[in-house]
Amino acid sequence: MKTIIKATTIFLFLILIASCKKEPTIGAVNWSKAQNYYLENIQLSLVYLDSLKLEGFDGEKSKLYFKLAREAFKKGEPYASYLNPEVGHRANGPALPIYKDDSGKILSPVGFQKIEESIYNQEVNKNDFEQELYITQGMLSVLTKGIEKRELNAQRFFIAIHQQLFRIISLAISGFDTPVSHLGIDETKISLESLQTVYQNTIQSIILNKNNSLDKAFINNLSKAIEFINKNNHFDTFDRFTFTRDYMNPITRNWVDIRKTSELWESINTEPFNFDAPTFFENDSFNLNYFTPATNRNPSEKQIALGEKLFSDPKLSANGTMACITCHIPSKGYADAMVVNTDNNGKPLQRNTPTLINTAFQQSFFLDGRASSLIDQISLVFTNDKEFNTNVHEFSDAILKDSTYTTLFKDAYGKISKNNKDVIKAISSYISTLNGFNSKFDKNIRGEEHTFTDEEKQGYNLFMGKALCATCHFIPLTNGTVPPFFNETEKEVIGVPNASDNKELDEDLGFYWKYKEALHKGMFKTPTIRNVALTAPYMHNGIYQTLEEVVDFYNKGGGGGLGFDLEHQTLPFDELNLTNEEQTSIVAFMKTLSDSNLSKKE
Repeated sequence: MKTIIKATTIFLFLILIASCKKEPTIGAVNWSKAQNYYLENIQLSLVYLDSLKLEGFDGEKSKLYFKLAREAFKKGEPYASYLNPEVGHRANGPALPIYKDDSGKILSPVGFQKIEESIYNQEVNKNDFEQELYITQGMLSVLTKGIEKRELNAQRFFIAIHQQLFRIISLAISGFDTPVSHLGIDETKISLESLQTVYQNTIQSIILNKNNSLDKAFINNLSKAIEFINKNNHFDTFDRFTFTRDYMNPITRNWVDIRKTSELWESINTEPFNFDAPTFFENDSFNLNYFTPATNRNPSEKQIALGEKLFSDPKLSANGTMACITCHIPSKGYADAMVVNTDNNGKPLQRNTPTLINTAFQQSFFLDGRASSLIDQISLVFTNDKEFNTNVHEFSDAILKDSTYTTLFKDAYGKISKNNKDVIKAISSYISTLNGFNSKFDKNIRGEEHTFTDEEKQGYNLFMGKALCATCHFIPLTNGTVPPFFNETEKEVIGVPNASDNKELDEDLGFYWKYKEALHKGMFKTPTIRNVALTAPYMHNGIYQTLEEVVDFYNKGGGGGLGFDLEHQTLPFDELNLTNEEQTSIVAFMKTLSDSNLSKKE
C-alpha cells in the first residue's frame, strides 16, 4: 500500500512538473528567433547583391536581384537600422552626394537608391556600378555585425517596430524609399508580413494568454492591409489615404495595445515618438522634449505665460519698434502675409517670414539653416542689427515699466532676470506650444470625421505619390525633418526664380554661406506646409502669391525644368506631368492642413 501511495505521489509530481513546463511564463520571451530573422535577412540581402554584381547593371535578371535584395533588407531593416541609424539610413537613403563637415569631403551617392538609379536608368559604367555595390555591401556588413553583437530585447524590439510602422506610412508608400522603381507599395506588404513573423516568434503567446481577442484583431488587420495592397499595388493609383486611415492606423492602435498588454516594456520619453499615442496623427504623437534643447525642457506654465507676453513686446528691441509678433502674426498663421517684412529701419529684410506653427519639430532653423535650435534662432534675432539689435547678455529694464513683468519673472524663475537668456528661453517655451494637429486632414485621417471630399482625397494621394511632395515634406509633420529618427532637417536645391515670371534664377545662395561649397548654392531648408493656406506668399523670397503657382513650379521640374543651370538640384528635372485637375486637387488637400484653433487665434 505504501508503495502504491509513493508511486502515485511521484506520478502526480511528474504531472505537475509537466504541466508547469507547458504553461508559458508570462514575460519570458526568447528573442533569439527574431534576432536571427533580422540577421539572416541582412545576410541574404548581401547574397542577392553578390548575384547582382555577377549579373551587372544591365543583365536580364538585374532588376530581379535588386528587388530580392531590397525585400530581404526590408525584413532586416527594423533592427539593423535601429542599432545603427546613420548606416541604415545611408544604405537606404536618397541618391544624393553628402558633404562631410568634419573633413570637407563630398561623398558620392551610394546605397540601394543609387543602385536603383543605375539599373533602371542605365547611366553608369561597369566599374562605377561595382563600386556602388561594394560600398553598399560594406554598409550591410556593418549592420550585420551590429545585429550579431547586440542582443535583441523588449525595448529594442518595440522601438524598432514603431520606427518601421512609421517608415511605412511616411516613406515606403510615398516613394521615398524607391523613387525610380516604385517598389515601395509591394515592400510595404513585405514589412507587414515580416512584422507578423517576428510577432509570432516572440510575444504572441503572451498576448494570446492575456487578451486573445487583441491577438485576433492584430492578425486580422495585418491580413486585411496585405489584401488591400494585393488588390491594387500600382504606384500612381494606390489609395494611400484609405490605406493609412482604414488599415495602417488600426494596426498601429493594435501595436500600442499589444505593447501595453505584454507588460514587457514601459515607454520612454527620449525618443521622437510618444509610444502611447494610438496613431501617428494625434495631437501628442510626437515627443516635444526630443526636439527641445536640454536646457529648456519641461517649462512651467509660468515660463510659457511669460514667453507669450514677451512675444508681443516691442521693448525687447533696441529702438522699441520690433517684437516677435511684428513678423509672426497669429491670425496669419504666425507668418505676416508679406513678400518680405521690414527691418528696424523700415527697409526690406532678406527673406519671407516662415510660420512658427509646429516649428519646434525641426533640427534646423531659419531658411538657410544657420541655427541648430529654437533658442539659437531667437538669440540670433536678438543680436541681429537689423532686428532686435540687443545683446543676449544684457537685459532691458524698459520692459519692467510694465509692472506685471515683475510678478511674471518671479513666478517663472524666482527672480528678475539679469540678462536676456531667461527672456529667450521663455519665448522659446511659448513658441514650442504653437503646435497644431487638429486640422481637417488630421480629423479625417484619424477617422474622427468623414468630411474629406473626393478632390481632397485625390490631392492627398497625389501629394503622397505621383507628385512626389511627401518625399521632401514628410507626412505627418510635412516638414523636412527626416523620419523615423528625426535627427536632421533636410535642405534642398530646387531652383526658385527671382520673380513669378520664372525667367531668372534667384541670386540668394541660402545654405552656401556656411561652407562655401558649390553643392549648397541655392539650398534652403524644407519648411512645413501645415497651415500653408494662411501663409502666402510662398518660397524663401515670397515670389508666388498662390499655391497654384507653387504646384505649377514643381510640376515643371523646378528650376532645372525651367531651364536654369542647376547641376546640384535635388529635385528631379523631369516634369511631373500633372493634369490641371490633379494640380487643383493637390491645392485642395493642402488647404485641409489649416489648424482651426491656431489660425483663429488673435
